[in-house]
Amino acid sequence: MAKNILICDDAAFMRMMIKDILTKNGYNVVGEAENGAKGVEKYNELKPDLVLMDITMPELDGIQALKKIKEMDASATVIMCSAMGQQAMVIESIQAGAKDFIVKPFQADRVLEAVKKVVG
Repeated sequence: MAKNILICDDAAFMRMMIKDILTKNGYNVVGEAENGAKGVEKYNELKPDLVLMDITMPELDGIQALKKIKEMDASATVIMCSAMGQQAMVIESIQAGAKDFIVKPFQADRVLEAVKKVVG
């Protein structure tokens, strides 16, 4: 069964890129959100198997959104994405419950490897 994935990134181009990688590899992108607040809303509405979450976004950043999603659903599976390979952010997102971390610019292999690792 195809896994349902929610993509949360403020850059439409990034969402499109990730969606393209995932759909070509048999994953089902059920929703997209352009900021953390929308991401939390969509998570609640769609209950996806996985969320790919950007860290730097308007309204609610990815780490705050991750914490809110985890409050609603402790078993939520989230992979963080960020252009900034800042050690502190990686650590903070993992402590907040993220399962993995992908650095931009995305390599299709790395995205798929992370997704397979956490949702199969």
